[in-house]
Amino acid sequence: MSTPQELVACVEKLASLPAVYHRIRSLLDDPDSSVQELADAVASDAGITARVLRAVNSVLYGFPGKVETVTRAVNLMGMQQVHDLVLSTSVIGAFSGIRPARMHMARFWKDCVFRGLAARAAARELGVGDPERMFVEGLLADIGHLVMFQAVPEAADAALSESRRSQAPIHQIEDNIVGCNFAEVGAALATAWHLPSSFATAIGAQLNPAMGGPHATEAALLNIANQILATEDDTTPGDPDETALTLIDPMTHARFEIDAAHLASIRGAAQTECAAVIALFFPDQG
Repeated sequence: MSTPQELVACVEKLASLPAVYHRIRSLLDDPDSSVQELADAVASDAGITARVLRAVNSVLYGFPGKVETVTRAVNLMGMQQVHDLVLSTSVIGAFSGIRPARMHMARFWKDCVFRGLAARAAARELGVGDPERMFVEGLLADIGHLVMFQAVPEAADAALSESRRSQAPIHQIEDNIVGCNFAEVGAALATAWHLPSSFATAIGAQLNPAMGGPHATEAALLNIANQILATEDDTTPGDPDETALTLIDPMTHARFEIDAAHLASIRGAAQTECAAVIALFFPDQG
């Protein structure tokens, strides 16, 4: 049996966020910092500069006209959105060299992108939360599984197999076999990497959004996105949106008065953008 912190400690030796991310985070936390300082920090890393400019000119943001400089990108997107974009690309980069033998990495990241798009679409459809931040939180919501399959691959794989066999929720099986579940591990990694507190709280509460406190809305949107993804498989019997509706946390269901039509709209938005956003974050997978 392992604690979330023990699993994260195993992975922290292999993966870490780049120094430029921490510089950008410190600027965001400094009320006296300027847009130009943030742009200069982004521009100090050629790889991150390229990813930011590629993203700001993509379907993900849809700004009119071509954006050719980081300063222009920061002015258009705002400091928080630039931070969140750098965070998402930094996390993907941090794990790029980690390929657990028992995980299909292309499928894992595709699901992460779809979940992020579904979380963003849910925020827009329901008129709550920050859609762009929800994309990043959704993208990172399942990062705990990447940690688990790296740190304790046999136990993580056994939990997945048992969940599929018994049809029991994966987090319940993980609690029994591993000693903790993917949401707890993801929250522990977000905490260890000193990400904004909203990330750790929302990721940790995605299974039970009521536990999210001031970030219960973000956790609820992740819960919705999770169930849309869970019913995206072609083998899902019946109407996938009706099925997803039965899986959503009951308090989330009641809070937003959500119905199958809402879920269909959210699912459609995520499906429409998924291929383009995967190509944006993973150009080598095309």
